[in-house]
This record gives sequence, C-alpha cells and structure tokens, in this order.
Amino acid sequence: MRNFGKFFLGVFACAIVICVVSMAFAADKKPKKITIGVSLPTQRDERWVRDAQKMKDDAKEMGVELKMQVCDNDAAKQMSQCENLLAQGIDILILAPHDATSAAAIVEDAHAAKIKVITYDRLVLNTNVDLYISFDNFQVGKAMGDYLVKAAPKGNYIVLAGSPTDNNAKLYRDGALSVIKPLADKGDIKIVMDQWVQDWQPTVAMNLAQNALTANNNNIQAVLAPNDNTAGGIIQALAAAGLAGKVPITGQDAEVTAAQRIVQGTQSMTVYKDTRMLAETAIETAIKMVNGEDPGATGKVNNKKMDVPSILLPAVTVDKNNIDKVLIDGGYLKKEDVYKK
Repeated sequence: MRNFGKFFLGVFACAIVICVVSMAFAADKKPKKITIGVSLPTQRDERWVRDAQKMKDDAKEMGVELKMQVCDNDAAKQMSQCENLLAQGIDILILAPHDATSAAAIVEDAHAAKIKVITYDRLVLNTNVDLYISFDNFQVGKAMGDYLVKAAPKGNYIVLAGSPTDNNAKLYRDGALSVIKPLADKGDIKIVMDQWVQDWQPTVAMNLAQNALTANNNNIQAVLAPNDNTAGGIIQALAAAGLAGKVPITGQDAEVTAAQRIVQGTQSMTVYKDTRMLAETAIETAIKMVNGEDPGATGKVNNKKMDVPSILLPAVTVDKNNIDKVLIDGGYLKKEDVYKK
C-alpha cells in the first residue's frame, strides 16, 4: 500500500511537470504581436493629420503595435527615420515618401532586412515595391480638369502642380492636362503659367499666382490648384486682386478650410479622397501581408521599374451642390465646422 502511494505521488508529480512544460510551450507558441512601421512625409496638411490619427486608432482596434515617424518634408530625415524603424524590428513598413525617387533606397534597405514595404498614397519609383495603396490619381487630376473646362471653357489659365518630388503631383497634373491641353492646342485656352509648387507650400503657390496675375493684368479665367492647401494660398492672391469667388479654382483632399471656402464661394471644388478608408485599408493589408495572406490587389501601377500590385480607392468631386451629402452626411466633416461663421 505504501509503495502504491509512492507510485501515485510520482505519477502526480510527473503530471504537474508535464502540465507546466505544456503551458510554457503554449506560451512560447503564442502569436507574436505584429509591429507596423509607418513613415509619413508631413503633418502640415490637415489630411495627413487625419491619416496619422486614423492609422493609430485602427492599429489599436486591430491589436497591432504602430511605430510612426514624420519627416517634415525632408528626404534625408525620412531615410534616417526609416533606418531607425528597421532597426527596431518592425514586421512591415508603410511608407508615404516625401521624395518618390530617393525613397527607393528605403525600400531596398527594408528588403535587405526581409521586410516588405507598402507604398502609401504616394508611389515610390524605380524599385521593387510589394504593394501600392492609394487613389486613382490620374483620375483625380482629370476630375479637376473636367471641372475647370466646364466652368471656364475659354480664357487664360494658371496651371500649378504639386511638389516635383512627389509622383502623385505628376499624375494629378497629367490627368488635368489630359482635359485642358486639347483646348489649349485648339486655342480656346491659353496657359499663361505652368509651374510646380515646391513641397506643396501655400506661400509658394500664392507667390506664383501673384506673379501670373501681375504679368497678365489680372486677366485670369481659371486656376488649377493641385490641392486644398495650395488653393488657400492662391485664393489670397486672387482676393488681393479683387477676384476671389470670381475665378474658378480647384483643390483636393476635402480639408475643412476648403469646405468652408466652397460654401463661402471662394473655392469652386475639391476632390474628396476618404483617407479614413485609405488608412484602414493600409493597416488591414499590412496585417494580411505579415501573416502571409493575399493582400487583395485590384490592379497594377508602373513605377518605372515594375508594375506594382495596387489597391486604388475611389474619389468624388465635391462642390456647393453636393458638399452636405458627401462630406457632412457621410461623417467626414461636421456641419458646424463647415458652416462656421
């Protein structure tokens, strides 16, 4: 009987040991928390502030860790920040490049570390990119061009593009000129200025618009502004010439200040790109890619080296006729902010 008791105690002790070992093994097998690195170009524009906050919110909700850096429109700083993110052991990098060309080195460094890269909103050029998530930026530009030629089918045009370092700026410009240039070739439209806006800065856009207005004795019938922020600067120049609200002017990003100008009548339109959807798609897709799942690309966009698998989201033209329905009823902006007196 005594031997049986010893045997029983031995079996019990072994069971405990096996249980502890099994629990330890199970703990070791517990999935590692995914860490996503994010590199953004700026927080100077309202839309990039929205992107950053939505990514943070979605990452928290989806149970992943987010390490975010903002380079403040400095390509060298973005390179250094991304090197730091890679050194921290991230699982994937979401990269919105300040400079589409120099950012290729960031992608190459990530791949050397066996880390995939999602190029976000802006396409990185001349390198092998894993995925591109953005909007159809040629069509965004075309929407701006379509709006202008309907509002001002003839006359003098100021054509401004975004930053020359941003591939999106080229796509927007190409899309707009696909509509404007045929009328210019025909002689109905005269492009009196065609310039890039360094770093998308509104003060640069304002100065360019002032120069064009002065050179043409304020005889301007339309302005292609590449985004809402630059439109704000250009409208200051138009206001100084007594032309605010009299000259059709474009924009994009659906910033609250642009929406205010639309209801006030000084900005004609904006192109609404739902950055909430863009940010959410980026985080969801990053998780899929880390887990080895198909990211669900819907098309391809060439970056001068390869046809990059891409997810392109829709955009909507907004003016005074549909601003309430699209931006306010859709929950993107608050009515009290848009109609602020």
